[in-house]
Amino acid sequence: MKLRPGILCLLVAVFGCAIEADAGHRFILQGNKRLAVVDSGGKVEWEMPWGGIHDVHVLPSGNFMVQQGPAKVVEIDRATKQVVWTYDSANSNGNAGRKVEVHAFQPLADGRVMIAESGPARIIEIDRAGKLLHEVKLKVDNPHPHTDTRLVRKIATGHYLVCHEGDGYVREYDATGKIVWEFEVPLFDKERRGGHGPEAWGNKAFAPVRLPSGNTLISTGNGHGVIEVTPEKKIVWQIGQHDFSPIVLSWVTTLEVLPSGNYVIGNCHAGPGQPVLVEIDPRTKKVVWQFDGFKAFGNSVSNSQFLDLSTPSLR
Repeated sequence: MKLRPGILCLLVAVFGCAIEADAGHRFILQGNKRLAVVDSGGKVEWEMPWGGIHDVHVLPSGNFMVQQGPAKVVEIDRATKQVVWTYDSANSNGNAGRKVEVHAFQPLADGRVMIAESGPARIIEIDRAGKLLHEVKLKVDNPHPHTDTRLVRKIATGHYLVCHEGDGYVREYDATGKIVWEFEVPLFDKERRGGHGPEAWGNKAFAPVRLPSGNTLISTGNGHGVIEVTPEKKIVWQIGQHDFSPIVLSWVTTLEVLPSGNYVIGNCHAGPGQPVLVEIDPRTKKVVWQFDGFKAFGNSVSNSQFLDLSTPSLR
């Protein structure tokens, strides 16, 4: 049933967040051993069997670039659902015999692919033949192939923004590997608590986004929120676990800025009755859309990418 805008606004005003409504969003995500595109009405329009991921991109062709297993990056042809390109970080460019996990990668405009390799603690750029074109060594205080990095992005300056999950730091590296900015995600005077759900607490940063202002958005993982930090390392905006009751934020993962200026965050390990994706208007700190995909996609939806305006039609 479609809701008239006035009725929807009334519901938002009364209950503090919008019900799951058709806001025109389409997106790709993974959960319950399926990779899927969900249409604007919340229905799956494309899917295939697939294991867990920590990053996902839609290429200009409409094909998908995703993680396969712990250390492979692959391209999936959307029409045939076949893998048409593979790079295996565990057995390439000096990594044979090493423990390697890949939690972040990025297709670049010039045809290169950036890959962050946890274990070797480096960022590499390769061509589609797998040739190593560039390498940046990373600083890791608490080395482990599962936690050296989470999401990593090459930004417009040519620098790399890196979430170091095990260190609780976001570091910005220049092309030579020099750290030009870093920020330790605070614990806000709380003790660390184990677990993956709402009961946990920590500073295992997951995703960084550099805003046009020069500030940096950071999803804080088991810190259950998002913070905006200035170049001078001052927190000027933040949202926390219980800011959107009855929504409870858990392991906050995906962090995407939409053309509207709204933020989309991933709410991983939040349990039944909680949305796996939440769209927030940062100006009002109101939830304007949510996707409750627990039944269809389970409790470990860590990444998504919206398809509304930035990619070709997948039909």
